[in-house]
Amino acid sequence: MSQNIVDEAILSRRSIRAFTAQPVTKEVVAELLAVASRAPSGTNTQPWKVYVLQGASRTELADKVCAVHDATRQDPTLAAKYQEEYDYYPQKWVSPYIDRRRENGWSLYGLLGIGKADKDKMHAQHQRNYRFFDAPVGLMFTMDRVMGRGSLVDFGMFLQNFMVAARGRGLDTCPQAAWNGFAKIIMPHIGATPDEMLVCGMALGYADQSALVNTLTTPRVPVEQFTNWLD
Repeated sequence: MSQNIVDEAILSRRSIRAFTAQPVTKEVVAELLAVASRAPSGTNTQPWKVYVLQGASRTELADKVCAVHDATRQDPTLAAKYQEEYDYYPQKWVSPYIDRRRENGWSLYGLLGIGKADKDKMHAQHQRNYRFFDAPVGLMFTMDRVMGRGSLVDFGMFLQNFMVAARGRGLDTCPQAAWNGFAKIIMPHIGATPDEMLVCGMALGYADQSALVNTLTTPRVPVEQFTNWLD
């Protein structure tokens, strides 16, 4: 096995926000999931559950969530009905995390020419999440509520395996926590049981290389800033 091939797949992974209509076969998705399932998990619990949406099921879910997203903008009190089932982000933002979050947001909007006062354009761009950025395949990931917080760590490794394996086949992805607040709509649509919790969604397909939004590359802090060497 060549380490450079693995490194290339990892380093070329980005959150793609514009996809072509080129289809991805069920066989390819199944292959990616089989590879991803080799992720480690505490005592081999393998907590991941996956729902793959293509065709009508994908379009219908997008329509449902976009309608509620629009309605919530018109009546912000509706937002109380649509809450995440676990805290993906902190209750209180502090530096350096809030700084990185702001940099990421304004880098994206700045690239697209969306200013702070362009509320309509912001809403439309955010809603692109709920169309899976036009990717032909949408995935929803769930796990049983009975599982502990450590299972989210396991799930993260499963998701990373899936995304890296996709890059190795020339495919691209966008992991999406944006769906999490709409679990009340998503879970019945995909046939999940009340015992399951939505972890996140993901778009899968082939990147539109002509799309300006896909030129965004987010920075990473150097190793020296997050590593302590102990002798």
